[in-house]
Amino acid sequence: MVRVDDSDNLLEIILDLGRPPMARFVDREVVLLEQEVTHEDIQTVVSRVGEFDADNRAGLERTLHRISAIRNRKGHIVGLTCRVGRAVYGTIDIIQDLIESGKSILLLGRPGVGKTTMLREAARILAEKARVVIVDTSNEIGGDGDVPHPAVGKARRMQVPTPSLQHEVMIEAVENHNPEVIIIDEIGRELEAQAARTIAERGVQLVATAHGRTLENLLLNPTLSDLVGGVESVTLSDEEARRRGTQKTVLERRSPPTFDVLIEIQERNRLHVHADVAAAVDALLRGYPIPPEIRYRDENGEIHIERPAAPAMPRALPSGLRRAFGNATDYAPATGRGTRPSTQPTPTPAPEYEPSPATPPTPLPTIRIYPYGVARNRLLQAAKRLGVPAIVVPTLEEADVLMTLRTYYRSRQQPVVIAEERQMPIYVLRANTINQMEQSLVEMFNLTPENTPAEWEVIAAQTQIAIQSVLNGQRYVDLPPASAEVRRFQHQMARQYNLVSHSYGKEPNRRVRIFRD
Repeated sequence: MVRVDDSDNLLEIILDLGRPPMARFVDREVVLLEQEVTHEDIQTVVSRVGEFDADNRAGLERTLHRISAIRNRKGHIVGLTCRVGRAVYGTIDIIQDLIESGKSILLLGRPGVGKTTMLREAARILAEKARVVIVDTSNEIGGDGDVPHPAVGKARRMQVPTPSLQHEVMIEAVENHNPEVIIIDEIGRELEAQAARTIAERGVQLVATAHGRTLENLLLNPTLSDLVGGVESVTLSDEEARRRGTQKTVLERRSPPTFDVLIEIQERNRLHVHADVAAAVDALLRGYPIPPEIRYRDENGEIHIERPAAPAMPRALPSGLRRAFGNATDYAPATGRGTRPSTQPTPTPAPEYEPSPATPPTPLPTIRIYPYGVARNRLLQAAKRLGVPAIVVPTLEEADVLMTLRTYYRSRQQPVVIAEERQMPIYVLRANTINQMEQSLVEMFNLTPENTPAEWEVIAAQTQIAIQSVLNGQRYVDLPPASAEVRRFQHQMARQYNLVSHSYGKEPNRRVRIFRD
């Protein structure tokens, strides 16, 4: 027999027929005996535990241990997983402020990472100030037997006859026992997700767990995606699709999320917190996820909280930002009017961006444009998409500027000659396209960061987050589709940190990708 003095890190004992018994620890597995497990060994263990329920789980009365059975085709037990259950106090300190906030919280993590332990501690703490009911499907939270384990404190416990009836017990708890908080372990079926939404709509705080690693995993799970609002395909109008710079069919959040806060348990002492699930899901579906808040406990037991350095894509874009993410092509103006001043941060291994306070944008002057050979309806559409006060006039005498095509300019058409004699600004397009018109309008109205400081601060913050992610080891980051002006600005920021950036895609979905050499 092998003796391993490491009970604090012991997760479970594995007994499989015809194989040596194994002990699983947090970081390794150890063979306990060289002898193979026999039918007699398994029957000896089974005779000393409680009855196995429909989910093939049993327990030891007044303890938190869980024994799960593996059966053959005839229903005979041929394997046992003996999970070690512990009442670990203090595990909830890292998120106690969230637990006591009154918001519904979903704990997400892989099996064995400590979700149930944190849930049990949350029930004990909340029961000191509120009416708490635990829906204990497999008796993991309150332990086996009729009397719940002292680790749940004053919380009341409702047992579930069979796992398939968990959703009915959840509703019964609300209707019969007047709880302020309901604790649920392992939401895994669609009916349970629907029951959780019903409970949340009745004003009861939910604290629950589900299997998964990240918010993206949950969104891709058709059974549980409703917990965070669900996903549906939406067809946009032509104008809305152009404004967003996306295809007409996009994914949107279907409804308000059941849970307000989602906590990803990465490791036992490291958590990723999405404090606003609705905003996190919206940003993720739009292709620019919001970085989560990181909380971890160091070797000395001290808790550290790392908040995102800057906001990601806002949930509702201001009209100016929609202009900035328009559909112009890459270009380099001949004059300095369309250029953007570059920022001058000092490159560091982990940069942080702190935007300066936003100031109201300077009102743009109205400019009257005479389009000679240029499609008027396209020009009006380009002006509308950029949000600039441009007026298309029918004659050159009424105009402030002339906009024409390169072929007409080179052939010295009469309006061009008259405009030059009057020293009127002339904007020459290579082609009769909306992208070329937007490019000229950007230069014409001198759309610089000084005109729209808040908008460019958001763009700079988004780019800075992408840069920091790449510097922290991420392979690459794709920024949202953007206009030529914005892409040039993003390339400049990437170069300052010795990173590589390229533009990919076709208009109107052309975007910048930032990566290492």
